[in-house]
Amino acid sequence: MIEFFFDCSSPWTYLAFHNIQPLARELGVEIVWRPILVGGIFNTVNPSVYAQRETPVPLKARYMKKDLADWARSAGLAIKMPPTVFPVNSVKAMRGCIWLAADMVPFATAVFEAYWGGDKDISQDAVLAEICKRVGIDEQGFFAGISEQAIKDQLKANTEEVVARGGFGSPTIFVNKTDMYFGNDRLPLIREALLRSKASAA
Repeated sequence: MIEFFFDCSSPWTYLAFHNIQPLARELGVEIVWRPILVGGIFNTVNPSVYAQRETPVPLKARYMKKDLADWARSAGLAIKMPPTVFPVNSVKAMRGCIWLAADMVPFATAVFEAYWGGDKDISQDAVLAEICKRVGIDEQGFFAGISEQAIKDQLKANTEEVVARGGFGSPTIFVNKTDMYFGNDRLPLIREALLRSKASAA
């Protein structure tokens, strides 16, 4: 089993979200999608992210932009970095993923595409309404659902859980509950871990 803790406001998470799905299909492994708020993680255990944004190392920042463009090309995805609004408040989008539960993948995909490919501000209700229309979600039901206390509480609980389990950002991926991986570029290691797991269970 793969647990995938994610926030749509991260470009590396967009890459991993896209790339892990064919890997899971190929190996016949279920993905449990766990929406989180990465800002909540940074505030709790990883505030250095904010310091890096405030005073970036120019050479590293230049390379990171190239690295992201290389990965996006490899995945066949359009990613504009930085988007016009960055960082973005993704709380409503991530609550939407919680509310949609088993049906969240098409919505999450459309949110990633709108923000990273379309440069749209996913904190805005009009943008989220447009995404709902695109993927066939009732807008009124969506906005009512994301305002429910239980949905808000679940997003907070997911964020607290990933921190308690050792996570410090998005995406945080677990194989078989305890084997943690961070980031899109760890997918080859995740493949190896899944193959080992399948071999030991055979």
